[in-house]
Amino acid sequence: MEKSWVKTFERQEQDFGELSLCHCGYSICAPGHSFGPAVRPNYILHYVLDGRGTYRIGSRTYHLEREQGFLIEPNVMTFYQADAQQPWTYLWIGFQGTRADQLMREIGLSYRVPTFSSGCGAELLQIVQQILQSDRADVELRLFVQAQMYTFFSRIAHGVFIQNGGFQMDKQNYYVQAAVEYIQTNYARSIKVHDIAEYVGVSRSYLTTLFQSILHTSPNAYLTNFRLSRAKEQLTLTNFSIGIVADMCGYQDSLVFSKAFKQHVGLTPSQYRKLDRAAQQENLQSEREHQLYFAEADTP
Repeated sequence: MEKSWVKTFERQEQDFGELSLCHCGYSICAPGHSFGPAVRPNYILHYVLDGRGTYRIGSRTYHLEREQGFLIEPNVMTFYQADAQQPWTYLWIGFQGTRADQLMREIGLSYRVPTFSSGCGAELLQIVQQILQSDRADVELRLFVQAQMYTFFSRIAHGVFIQNGGFQMDKQNYYVQAAVEYIQTNYARSIKVHDIAEYVGVSRSYLTTLFQSILHTSPNAYLTNFRLSRAKEQLTLTNFSIGIVADMCGYQDSLVFSKAFKQHVGLTPSQYRKLDRAAQQENLQSEREHQLYFAEADTP
């Protein structure tokens, strides 16, 4: 049988619009104990203190153990279950607010990357126990709970490792990878650096700092280079007009596209296509002459 210690907070106690604690707790689960499939109305962060279990979200199943955790987002169907042989013991906090989604992205957690590792279990347990044992009243309680909640997130963010696709990356690399994936998926739209930063959940200046540190270029330069590399492919492989190629690569103005292309490549798009086609013809002719030479050499 599961043993749980839970504390919930009434709506009048959740008067911090940006971020409010809804509930928190600590559970020693029985073998095979499960919850769901279910949808929750708020965010919940679980952290495994001991034992093992599984977390399922959509078609993905994560096997988690001590010093690992998982995020449940609002209105997302999830299921989690304690291991039959080594059932887990975990703590959790449920929270909501206008800042909740951005905060999770800043830490590195989302629907796409919902699990993490962190060696701060003792500190997290102490925070949750202090909230559970608190007998403060009214304003003092609300301020105390708010302070403890932010301390909880601070400990999670400190040294957290995000699990993604079977390997671990630190959160800075996660931000950059998420930004690169966003660029590769959305380069054909008229996206700007602030759109990328907003998607990742960090400020534009911080994203620029990360790109310079990890990729040795700026987000804007990476976006431009990626677009122009795709433009080269289109100019080489298709007969689309310059205007259509520009639009396919995220440039609404073909003159702006041509200027950017010439600045980076040294040729206008038309010149690049003409020289590329000429080079292809030359290579083709050379290959034909090469084949003819060997064919004649083989003739008795």
